[in-house]
This record gives sequence, structure tokens and C-alpha cells, in this order.
Amino acid sequence: MSTDGQGSSHWFDDEAGPVVRPYAVTRGRTTSAVQHRLDLIALVVAEPHADEAEADPSLSPEHVHIVDLCREAPQSVAELSAGLDLPIGVVRVLVGDLVDTEYVHVNRPVPPAELVDVSILRDVINGLRAL
Repeated sequence: MSTDGQGSSHWFDDEAGPVVRPYAVTRGRTTSAVQHRLDLIALVVAEPHADEAEADPSLSPEHVHIVDLCREAPQSVAELSAGLDLPIGVVRVLVGDLVDTEYVHVNRPVPPAELVDVSILRDVINGLRAL
């Protein structure tokens, strides 16, 4: 490994900040109980008692940061991923943990099959106009 004149190695970039592998953040887990239900646009909302998260020794700093972000305003899973600078898979595992511990809940988007058909709405509008 080459070094500069001051003895520091070239492989570390000071601007990159701390380097922590995603599996270390999730304690080696790649799934959680609710992960399969977490869409990118699902909204994560902090529960009223979420203030207690900071005192919970079982939560990591990333867990607490998610709760803090969601306490300010509901956040989508994608927004949390961008705000924490973590991969989506890691955020899904962390949010799943927080759902299990009841610090947050998730509002899922309406599935496309349950959305109103646009053609029916057009027919209703046309029918109202004809009156």
C-alpha cells in the first residue's frame, strides 16, 4: 500500500465519511416480517409514543434517525432511503423492525386493482353534463 509523505494511506477518502457495510446496519439480516409489504411509495408514520425510541437500547442510531424523520412528517420508504443515504433493502429491514416494535406504522398505497376505473368516471361526468 502506498502512502504519501505524511504516512496516511491513499485508499481512504476523507470526503466519503465512515464506511459501514449494509449488512452491518441490519445486523446481517436481509428481510423483516413486513418487508414484502413495503413499497417504495409506502408512507412511514411515527406513532405518538415514538419519543421513547431514543431511550430504547435495542435500536440502532439508524432506527432512531428514521423515527426522528417520520416524527417531523410522514416519509416514503424511498425518501427515507435518500435521507439516510442507505440502500432501499436496508431501509425496508429497519422500518420492519420499527413496525414490529410499534414505533412507526406504514400506510400502504392503494393497489391498482382497487382504484376506480377512469372510463367509469368519464361516463359519470358525461352523464351529469347531459342532464
